[in-house]
Amino acid sequence: MQDALMFDPRETAAPDSLPPRQPASTLEGLDARGKREFNKLHKRLRRQVGNAIIDYGMIHEGDRVMVCLSGGKDSYTLLEILRNLQRNAPVAFSLVAVNLDQKQPGFPEHVLPEYLEGTGVEYHILERDTYSVVKEKTPEGKTTCALCSRLRRGSLYGFAEEIGATKVALGHHREDILETLFLNMFFGGSLKAMPPKLLSDDGRNMVIRPLAYCREADIAEFARLMDFPIIPCNLCGSQPNLQRQVVKEMLADWEKTHPGRLESMFKAVTKVAPSQLADRELFDFAGLEEKQTRMQADRIDILNQ
Repeated sequence: MQDALMFDPRETAAPDSLPPRQPASTLEGLDARGKREFNKLHKRLRRQVGNAIIDYGMIHEGDRVMVCLSGGKDSYTLLEILRNLQRNAPVAFSLVAVNLDQKQPGFPEHVLPEYLEGTGVEYHILERDTYSVVKEKTPEGKTTCALCSRLRRGSLYGFAEEIGATKVALGHHREDILETLFLNMFFGGSLKAMPPKLLSDDGRNMVIRPLAYCREADIAEFARLMDFPIIPCNLCGSQPNLQRQVVKEMLADWEKTHPGRLESMFKAVTKVAPSQLADRELFDFAGLEEKQTRMQADRIDILNQ
């Protein structure tokens, strides 16, 4: 892991000057206090992304990182922070932004190309009519998320191979991980969430989530101040009674009532004690008697020395 991306904490300070491409109505219109608060926010996001990259060995020398850009606040923030860190990184890696145009009616096709042209980042717009497939295959009244996600993931993973991407970066943040944990517990009967780093089932793609340590509220504020051209998802975002939305509201209420609870829950995801759960494949409960016998024998040997 010696070639993993390692950041000097001193390198994570946000620049004194504001990003020049932002309009006067946002960052340039901030007063001195507002600029200080923005720099603190920028620095915090950089530090958290850098720490996640270090902790999970996400980026290595020569990596070609495909950033999946949906047009939402999370993926815009991910691309911006990775671009920023790239300038100070002790290893060389490249970025390529990819948007999957799912042919949703009314999708503003010009927004992302115009934005990406301004960044200078290599980009591709991948056109796949998954919208029609999802609408055709999903029964009336059922949510589209599962099928949409599966089709989107398959398209992006396949394209990553085509362009030689060694890592696929997704914009999931801390709350996304916790929401998935509770969704799986409540409705899937399993104790799993979204790992910060994942090898795809077929072994062809390495998926990373550099925003894993970042709070959604910080990302939302950063996106607002950066004035990203947000594109809402009209396919899934408009569906009523989504279970994920119910869980999101539950977590938000917990955090409001008990500040710090989400941070504590996220730490729990990173500190799993298999012997304190009940997964027989993850821990050898049947072999505890044998382990006890060995420990007792070792104890007697020590006492007899």
